[in-house]
Amino acid sequence: MTVKTMQSADVKELLEKVAGFNTSGGDERVKKIVHRVMHDIFQIVEDFDVTPEEFWSAVYYVSELGANGETALLAPGLGMDRYLDIRLDAEDEQAGLAGGTPRTIEGPLYVAGAPISEGFARMDDGSAKDAEVILIKGRVTDDQGAPLADAVVDIWHANTKGAYSFFDKSQSEYHLRRRIKTDANGCYAAQSIMPSGYGCPPDGSTQKLLNQLGRHGQRPAHIHYFVSKPGFKHLTTQINIAGDEYTFDDFAFATREELVVEAKPVQHSDTAAQHGLTGPITEVEFNVTLVATDKAELQERHARRRALETTE
Repeated sequence: MTVKTMQSADVKELLEKVAGFNTSGGDERVKKIVHRVMHDIFQIVEDFDVTPEEFWSAVYYVSELGANGETALLAPGLGMDRYLDIRLDAEDEQAGLAGGTPRTIEGPLYVAGAPISEGFARMDDGSAKDAEVILIKGRVTDDQGAPLADAVVDIWHANTKGAYSFFDKSQSEYHLRRRIKTDANGCYAAQSIMPSGYGCPPDGSTQKLLNQLGRHGQRPAHIHYFVSKPGFKHLTTQINIAGDEYTFDDFAFATREELVVEAKPVQHSDTAAQHGLTGPITEVEFNVTLVATDKAELQERHARRRALETTE
């Protein structure tokens, strides 16, 4: 039988002391959040009659998760990143800033400072000899359809083994990472290779919990984007390649119908030919619509820890 203690004076007093309510120092917002978090944890212990063995197993799991560097991997797997996007979508709707290309999660594998070029870039270093060559292309416009020149399209994706450069030290610097400025017609293009989806480390902390939930830890083949231009809302998004086994079963909940893009094999591509690529190629076309805003804070990506990114 579960012992009811949450309403006792001892527990209430303990929670207030834990959160520093009886001290004058510290941050009041942090105190309130910690009080709520610890109250809810205590309540879970009570509601589910959590044993000391189960409690300490959870504590050690959190420690292991941090030691494995998987905290930012588990967060999207538990829907946290998607939940934040749902909140941001609702805020945009309320502020009259809805519309444009949908946002979706950033993921933990961005690296700042990728090489920047005008109109076109080659993203791969040519080392994957048997990889499927793709042309990523598109046009950036405002919500009235007018082209946006000099918008920065920041693209990154995995290699054919599902690994990302910088984190995978076998890859060259900024492999499959580029920033491209759109031309006068709002167009951008990039030569690259078809990425592979990937899964959580099978023996890692994230997959250990997913196993307990009866869930897989797989992501479909996808390509990440930041798109920005002064005077417009910064866009964080990614496209999923249609036809992948996990396109609509992404463990990170990043799939949105509007962001599923077909990879189309073509015998000839005018865009590719403009950049010296002749013959058959696979095109991946993703057009982006940005929403105008005069709010400076919405024109920048939100602050978080990112590889090689410095903050003022």
